[in-house]
Amino acid sequence: MPVPRSTHESCTPPAGRAGWASLLRLAAGLIVLALPLGGCGTGPLWDKFLAKDDTFVEEPADKLYNEGLYLMNQRKDSRAASKKFEEVDRQHPYSDWARKSLLMSAYSFYQAGDYDSCIGAATRYVTLHPGSPDAAYAQYLIAASHYDQIPDVTRDQTRTEKAIAALEEVIRKYPTSEYATSAKAKLEGARDQLAGREMNVGRYYMERRDFAAAINRFKTVVTQYQTTRHVEEALARLTEAYMAIGIPSEAQTAAAVLGHNFPDSRWYKDAYNLVKSGGLEPSENQGSWISRTFKKMGLG
Repeated sequence: MPVPRSTHESCTPPAGRAGWASLLRLAAGLIVLALPLGGCGTGPLWDKFLAKDDTFVEEPADKLYNEGLYLMNQRKDSRAASKKFEEVDRQHPYSDWARKSLLMSAYSFYQAGDYDSCIGAATRYVTLHPGSPDAAYAQYLIAASHYDQIPDVTRDQTRTEKAIAALEEVIRKYPTSEYATSAKAKLEGARDQLAGREMNVGRYYMERRDFAAAINRFKTVVTQYQTTRHVEEALARLTEAYMAIGIPSEAQTAAAVLGHNFPDSRWYKDAYNLVKSGGLEPSENQGSWISRTFKKMGLG
C-alpha cells in the first residue's frame, strides 16, 4: 500500500540542478507577469516605491508673513493671504509672528467675507492673547462679522442678537479703545433692526385687527428700544390700537408722550388727529406704563 506524502514534503523544491533551474524559471516568469500590472501604478506598495520625496521644508516666519501681506494688500487676494498667515501659525506656533499672523488671518477672512472663519480665528486670538493690545480689535472683528450678517427684518434675527452680544462685549471690555466708538454705532443699528422686526410683526397683527397681540409688539419697542427710530411709530400705533379696543386713557397717554418727546414728528400729527377724532385731547396718565417707561429712561 503506497504511503501518502505529507503536506510538508509536497512543499519541498525538487532536488538537484534541474529542480533549482525550474524554480528560477518560474520566479522569472512571475516577475515578468507582475511588471505590466505594476506599470498601472495601482498597487499601494508600488506607489510607495515610485513616490517622490516630498520632504517638508520649513520657511522663515517673517517670509510667510510678508507674503501674506503682499497677497492681501497688493494682490487683493484675501483667501490666499489667509493661507499664508495660517502657515505661519502651523510652522512657527510659539513665535511672535504666529500671534500677529493669527490676527491677520482673522482680518483676511473678514475681508474675504468668510465670517465664520473670521469669528473662529478672532475668538482663538482673544482666548490665547487676552492681554494683547490687539485683543480689542480681535473682539471687534467677531462683532463686525456677526453684524455684517444681520438679515432683513422679515427673517429670523438670531444673528442680530449675536451681534448685539458681541458688540456689548467690545464696549464692556475695551471702553476706552477706538473700537468701542464704532461698536456703539453698530449696536444702535443692530437694536434698530430688532425694533424693526417687532414693528413689522405688530403691523401684521394690526392688519388682522388682533389689537392685543399688536400692542404687545409695540410695547416691546417702547420698553426696550426707546432710542431707535421706531419708537415714534410705536407710540402712534399704540394710540391707534388703544382707541380701537376702547381704552382711551392709554391712547391719550401714548399721544401725549409722543408729542412731548417728538413734537415735530409726523407720527405725532397722526396720533393727535386720531385722539381728536374721538373728542379727546392728548393727556398723560402718570400711572400708565407708557409714562413710567419714558420717565425711567429720562425721556418723559
